[in-house]
Amino acid sequence: MNIVVIIFYFFLVVVFIQFIYYTIFLTQFACLKTKKHNKKNIAVSVIICAKNEAENLKTFLPSIINQDYSSFEIVLINDGSTDKTLKVIQKFASENDNIKIVDVKSIEAFWGNKKYALTLGVKAASHNFLLFTDADCKPVSKYWIKEMSSHFSKQNTIVLGYSGYAKVKNSFMNKLIRFETLLTAIQYFSFANFGMPYMGVGRNMAYRKDEFFNARGFMSHMDIKSGDDDLFINQIANTQNTTTCYTKDSFTLSKPKESLRSWFIQKRRHITTAKRYKTKHKMVLSLFFLSQFMFWSLAITLLVIVFQWKIVLSLIILRIGFLFAVFAFSTKKLGDKDILLLLPFLELFLIIFQITIFISNLVSRQNYWK
Repeated sequence: MNIVVIIFYFFLVVVFIQFIYYTIFLTQFACLKTKKHNKKNIAVSVIICAKNEAENLKTFLPSIINQDYSSFEIVLINDGSTDKTLKVIQKFASENDNIKIVDVKSIEAFWGNKKYALTLGVKAASHNFLLFTDADCKPVSKYWIKEMSSHFSKQNTIVLGYSGYAKVKNSFMNKLIRFETLLTAIQYFSFANFGMPYMGVGRNMAYRKDEFFNARGFMSHMDIKSGDDDLFINQIANTQNTTTCYTKDSFTLSKPKESLRSWFIQKRRHITTAKRYKTKHKMVLSLFFLSQFMFWSLAITLLVIVFQWKIVLSLIILRIGFLFAVFAFSTKKLGDKDILLLLPFLELFLIIFQITIFISNLVSRQNYWK
């Protein structure tokens, strides 16, 4: 059989895989209706780990202090900062009696390990319901704690929320960052609603303290510096104990990276945890990425050599239509509608970016969380 014909049939298989992925998995969230939950008056500990975040704390911490919620404390962890982070935390604590300080001194065994600092913060928390975010992150409304905590129940002990990035005008890189964030959220929300929760983001997620101790905290992956959010959720989440929260008042918003290099370093750190995911999750996620890469590689190849170009072009348009539909319905829930018109270009750039990260991680390792 001609090699070109083989490539064409392989392309058809890849298209079928992509079709299955989009129709079975990603539509789980895109077509999901928002459910209202009764607000609960449970005591919550908001945990924030800060390393050299003095200025960000000044900017974003008031939005958490001023939350409209009856019973909550804020556990502020100073993770061996070398700037004025501790002084900023102490000033806020002197003005608010619901702030608890955890001052972490670096020790050789856990130097630069955010998980060690978070473990001390969890132990210091007074309440059983823990809500996590970052120092450079702010809730979009004063009802953040109320919305996230309303999803806890006897059965649901893990709540996965959404955290987007602020928009920067006339910046393609910013759109790329927000596209990647949105795609990741669509994936982990869809998988969770499909019954296969596999990750959460530390900028906005919650779980009960007993889940942490039952799993012995981060001990099974303390050797990896990242993964305090996604890898930990991958370890403890299951169909019964995990739910999602995507009401607009439950969102948090973070400062986006300002340079491609800084975002590259951040994503390198995040991607290193994927190798420790459960096998079934690694298989499905790897198949999706591989099928994305092969789809565009084979489609472009077939168009260049002008083989069955009408069929190939039709399948490209159909596949882009599926992509657009998934994102159009998802952005109604999560926002960022301005990226819709650039979807194919953003996807191609993201694939190239991810391949570059994969190669870089094979060559060298990054050791510390900040």
